[in-house]
Amino acid sequence: MWSASVVGASGYAGGELLRLLLGHESVSIHQATSESFAGKPLARAHPHLRGLTDLRFESAEALTPADVLFCCLPHGVAAAKWSSLAPLAERIVDLSSDFRLRDPSVYQRYYGRPHPAPEVLEKFVYGVPELHRDAIREARFVACGGCNATAAILGLYPLFRAGLAGEERTVIEVKAGSSEAGRKATPSSHHPERSGAVRSFALTGHRHTAEIAQALGNGRPAEVHLSLTAVEMVRGAAATSHVFSKERVTEVDLWRTYREAYREEPFVRIVKERQGTHRYPDPKLLAGTNFADVGFELDQDSGRIVVVSAIDNLMKGASGQAVQCMNLMLGLDETTGLRFTGLHPL
Repeated sequence: MWSASVVGASGYAGGELLRLLLGHESVSIHQATSESFAGKPLARAHPHLRGLTDLRFESAEALTPADVLFCCLPHGVAAAKWSSLAPLAERIVDLSSDFRLRDPSVYQRYYGRPHPAPEVLEKFVYGVPELHRDAIREARFVACGGCNATAAILGLYPLFRAGLAGEERTVIEVKAGSSEAGRKATPSSHHPERSGAVRSFALTGHRHTAEIAQALGNGRPAEVHLSLTAVEMVRGAAATSHVFSKERVTEVDLWRTYREAYREEPFVRIVKERQGTHRYPDPKLLAGTNFADVGFELDQDSGRIVVVSAIDNLMKGASGQAVQCMNLMLGLDETTGLRFTGLHPL
């Protein structure tokens, strides 16, 4: 058995990691930290784990080395504490935004402050296995892709990979569930304010824009335009992307492009039916799963390709993807511990 510790384990992503690791056949939980819940059982923060383990939260000061360290700390904290975190494990998977961007100047532009440890950025591999599987296998440090970024990237990657996307005209709109805001309540996440809302909150300049451009450009300039809308949904992110093809394409071309990209992918499904309620991806069907569903439609008159991609933001957008990366890093079957198929109806 490999050992894994989770730093910052009392939040939603930390809870999902604990749930997945408790059911993992090759990994056991070494320690789980939380300053606010130190000394208390895991179920105090995560009631769905009641009766599954006797583990208790500890302070981060009590951490001892493990085979894998998952960092679920608030944005900016892991980078600031990097010198004390790095010696704690041979392999580290960070779920924050601290190490996702390769260029420190881009980080400063989107986060409004200099990167606390710019010399570390080049050591991290961007953690979206469908794009960087081989590099993740060999990596010591992985930065998990952001939830909205992962949803958009997996929808658009086949088009950029095939050179079909006009880089200057990709427009993405993501509908986001409330768990994206984290465990700590804010005025905008307070139930009377959030319930029934369809609220645009980041029309321009969202931080995940930089991740998407970096991943899809793959070293080349890629202009992507991202907007976000909060909707009444706890789990889930659904990206609707508009791409104007550089050349005339047919629906057969699009099917071929997506099948070539995702034919062997265990967690990406092409969802495009001619009729029925669920003919396009719907994040409700993905709750608790590590799947990403991707569909598309072609407007023949304008050449516009509309791509719909959906994930559970806490799973494929965070903890599920982190475990998938860990499996690759440890040489395990990447689907280990991630085979939950979802529920319907929910």
